[in-house]
Amino acid sequence: MREIATKPYLLRALFEWCVDNGYTPHLAVKVDSRTQVPAEYVKNGEITLNISPNAVHKLQMGNELIEFSARFGGVARQISVPISNVYALYARETGHGMTFDVDGKDAGSGGKPSVQSRAEMETVASNVRPPAALPAPATPEPPKKPSGGGKPTLRRIK
Repeated sequence: MREIATKPYLLRALFEWCVDNGYTPHLAVKVDSRTQVPAEYVKNGEITLNISPNAVHKLQMGNELIEFSARFGGVARQISVPISNVYALYARETGHGMTFDVDGKDAGSGGKPSVQSRAEMETVASNVRPPAALPAPATPEPPKKPSGGGKPTLRRIK
């Protein structure tokens, strides 16, 4: 029997941590043919999804797929995201969360946490932070410099 990857368990734990602390959990997803999301919201082959309990209905975070229904522009849509396509789960308000490797070469690994993300909680870089129109976090953070690499970078919180 093949061992189940740790990634789905880490995602469920991070989701629970966000909800328990009153934060809004967001998933950053690499979109491909296996990903069922509204195409009009995909930017550069990626989408960020609010998966808070008050934003989604019937959320199921399994070992292979994350599935739920949510409204986009007032229209209910069924969403299905392979766990292997998730490259980050973080709290919108603080940016704390974890990133994961996503590459098509080793889809069976389930996307191992990156070496930089093994600390308990880390900060996801500015390219996956919420838009400026959202309310400011309760405790302000110092401004972050954009990495320009397209994928989130992390900063260790000590």
